[in-house]
Amino acid sequence: MEKVSKEMQQVLHMKGGTEDASYAKNSKLQAGFISRSKPILVQAVVDLCDANLPDCVVIADLGCSSGPNSLLPISEITSIIYKRCSERCRLQPEYMVFLNDLPANDFNTVFKSLIAFQEKMKAQNGQDFGACYVAGVPGSFHGRLFPSKTLHFVHSSSSLHWLSQVPPELTDKENPLINKGKICISKTSSPAVINAYRNQFLKDFSSFLKSRSEEVVSGGRMVLIFAGRITADPSPDESCLTWDYLGLAFQDLVSQGLIEEGKLDTYNTPFYAPYIGDVRGEIENEGSFALDKLVITTFPWDSYGGEKKNNRLTTARAAAKMMRAVNDSMITSHFGDGIMDPLFERFIEIMAADTKEAEHVIPAVSLIRKDR
Repeated sequence: MEKVSKEMQQVLHMKGGTEDASYAKNSKLQAGFISRSKPILVQAVVDLCDANLPDCVVIADLGCSSGPNSLLPISEITSIIYKRCSERCRLQPEYMVFLNDLPANDFNTVFKSLIAFQEKMKAQNGQDFGACYVAGVPGSFHGRLFPSKTLHFVHSSSSLHWLSQVPPELTDKENPLINKGKICISKTSSPAVINAYRNQFLKDFSSFLKSRSEEVVSGGRMVLIFAGRITADPSPDESCLTWDYLGLAFQDLVSQGLIEEGKLDTYNTPFYAPYIGDVRGEIENEGSFALDKLVITTFPWDSYGGEKKNNRLTTARAAAKMMRAVNDSMITSHFGDGIMDPLFERFIEIMAADTKEAEHVIPAVSLIRKDR
């Protein structure tokens, strides 16, 4: 099983709280991923209900983060089950819900919203809506999190494109690969850098599947939603353009003397948007899950602030807020917090001045645990 980086477990987390700079206030694009993938989620949950629904349904959301998106999938899943049971005139089940993310995640903000969530579910579905027990599970989903054969449904959105660690070839103290002037995969990245990222994803995804294969019951379901690619090209604008803008902003800070060039050369983001062919291949290679459905959804370039048409400057500002909320912990851990304002001011200027646009490509995968 792939070893999970202890440093990454402590450093990687979305910006907590509910203030204007938080992930909670700057994750409308990710909310869109969940919303637009609802048909595949509905079918997976309905199929689970029609197969052999237990009296207590155990659900895990992996990479829950914090803010309004954290409980959105659970709301959807339990409401679908409630409706299906009502249609079939069967007793409503109880729910055991596990919310998972890395230890530094802002679980407190999530927990504070639970009372309102419980009240909303009763009001939305009816007073016979089954009891819903919720617990937080800190830890990396690249390894085991739950006892064997306990989960009936697993959901994960906007999480699997995060690696367990920066590829070790890029952090080798003796002879590191240098991704010059870049912080992620780019068209100018060397084949060695690109292969290091791809190999790290394949190891991580294999470990994810192996871990879930132990935890999910036979016939259990998983729905996974993440940033990806429909082309084998490892550096299309769809997955690299926003990261390139941020890399250019970093380079400008180097030229201004605000950060050292060597400091930038040793900073890399543990993000990888996988080719859907590799995802299929790894599911087949691991062998524990049957691929039920795979749906590709695309979002317009200017969806950072929600699905509405915006001008370039408005889009750049929304993208900057989202990227800052996502990257804050990693950037400040490496560079300190003194560069954040000039970095993202420059990001906005660079993005607003360009004319390129690229869709956001989001695969949604529905899997069934094969009989043991």
